Amino acid sequence: MRIKLDQFTKRFGDVTVIDQMDLEIHDGEMLALLGPSGCGKSTTLFAICGIHQINGGQILFGDKDVTHTTAQARNVGVVFQNYALYPHMSIFDNIAFPLTVRKESKEHIKREVHAIADLVHIGNLLERKPAQLSGGQQQRVALARALIRKPDVLLLDEPLANLDAKLRLEMRSEIRRIQLETGITAVLVTHDQVEAMSMCDRIAIMDQGKILQIASPTQMYDNPNTDFVAGFLGNPPIAFLQGKQDNGMVRLKGSELSLPLPTHLQTIAQGEDIKLGIRPEHVGQGKGVGVSGTISFVETQGRENLYDLTLDNGSILRSIQPVRDDVALGQVVNWPIDTERMLVFNAQGQRL
Repeated sequence: MRIKLDQFTKRFGDVTVIDQMDLEIHDGEMLALLGPSGCGKSTTLFAICGIHQINGGQILFGDKDVTHTTAQARNVGVVFQNYALYPHMSIFDNIAFPLTVRKESKEHIKREVHAIADLVHIGNLLERKPAQLSGGQQQRVALARALIRKPDVLLLDEPLANLDAKLRLEMRSEIRRIQLETGITAVLVTHDQVEAMSMCDRIAIMDQGKILQIASPTQMYDNPNTDFVAGFLGNPPIAFLQGKQDNGMVRLKGSELSLPLPTHLQTIAQGEDIKLGIRPEHVGQGKGVGVSGTISFVETQGRENLYDLTLDNGSILRSIQPVRDDVALGQVVNWPIDTERMLVFNAQGQRL
């Protein structure tokens, strides 16, 4: 089911939260709405499912205008952060609830509950109550309840926020597996860029009620169109350095250090303010321009370490590398930067 938001506007009182947003979600894809708290991503999700009535524009499911259709009539499945399970009901009855409301036959309900429970791997838990389940199991129940009605659209509002790290990893792959197996169009709201990048076909990054960029995870990571987008994707995060163009070089602010511009950007005006974005995987490995600095932080991550390299002007570069025995905290090193892979932004944060 294709979803299209055309000039979507939402106000709360006198405050306009979303102003004339355009967004199209392709049939069968999983799209992430990613951004900081208060950026409008949950408001967009609630408008799609009908919880929020919009103040302008249209919402289309396929070619059908559902702008003024009730949430019940839109045939969407929603999984909330807190799961919203009925504590007094068994897991079977929780999952069956949407079909019970429709007054489906008992035989049909039993068949559908067992089928969807097997899909999400909780077939052995149907007689229990929610309080007897772990967080990950409750999350699967909420997902089963959303899917049993065979919705046209699956909406996920921070569904993994209450799980521990190991369960989040497991459920990321499980939700993606189920979405691919069912072929359902899905929208994931999250502030966690790892979730968005690992689970979704495309990401829409939002800030202050606007979509800044829509692309596949790989495209957006490699080619962010603003410094905000570049800073929001990547773990460990990208490091930014301020400087000015100086005869094909970038002279860093407060430093004697200069770095060459990538060869495709040699036409930037002399003296223009520039922000460089340098990702951790492009520092300290392979060939490049050597940069001296002091190791100011070392974080062990098992197979690899994260190093902070403090430059002479106080700026910090990050480097992610295999564990090294020749590097210690406080040591001065000279590490290469792959300057051809640097991201370059103007003073307004737009990619050059």
